[in-house]
Amino acid sequence: MGTIKIGIVEDEVIIAETIISSLLDLGYDTTEPCLTYTQALEMIEEEEPDLILLDIQLAGKKTGIDVAKVLKAEYDIPFIFLTSNADVRTIEEAKKVNPYAYLVKPFNKEDLFTAIEIALSNFNENNNSPKPTTTSSNQQKDTLFVKKKDRFYAIKYSDILFLKSDHVYVEVYTKTETFLVRSSLQRFLEKLPATDFFQSHRRYIINLAHLGSINSDKLFIQEHKIPLSKTYRSELMKIVDFL
Repeated sequence: MGTIKIGIVEDEVIIAETIISSLLDLGYDTTEPCLTYTQALEMIEEEEPDLILLDIQLAGKKTGIDVAKVLKAEYDIPFIFLTSNADVRTIEEAKKVNPYAYLVKPFNKEDLFTAIEIALSNFNENNNSPKPTTTSSNQQKDTLFVKKKDRFYAIKYSDILFLKSDHVYVEVYTKTETFLVRSSLQRFLEKLPATDFFQSHRRYIINLAHLGSINSDKLFIQEHKIPLSKTYRSELMKIVDFL
């Protein structure tokens, strides 16, 4: 999985550089800072960031709120408002576009990290629920819908080999391809049938139907080696038949 890329829309260059330095220290990737509405839209189109830090006040007539309106209407990217004006009027105007978080300047690295993680988590919850469909109830019972770019794809439970959590993403390995989904492993656990899927490690869920072999600390599914932690090993022993 690639590093999370953060778009920077901030017209104060020194502040932008400080933010970039903090983001790099925290392990994120960043875009070059944008100073204006036009630059922000160009960056979004070309860089496809995973999240945007968006200053409400920008150079030029259009503001960060104008950028946010475009994000809500045309893109599927979470954003965090940055502001040094925490007055009621500014906040009320910003609330109309439903940002995923706010950061009031000055803020520190810990504040930045917390806001980003909360924003991505909120975005996951709002965007990875299966869409209503016109499919039959039988299909819905054995199918999981996962989002990839602007579409939801149907994956049959029986086609899933295993799932791997990595930070705010989950990689869903199927028989034919791998899907990268912004979500948590816990969210998948709540949706997948407990009789068929088993958590073998804090970062892994396996489909028991595809389990090929087991040793003391690993599970093998096709060519994949899945860690088996001591925490879950005894439970697995209870549900797998041994001769």
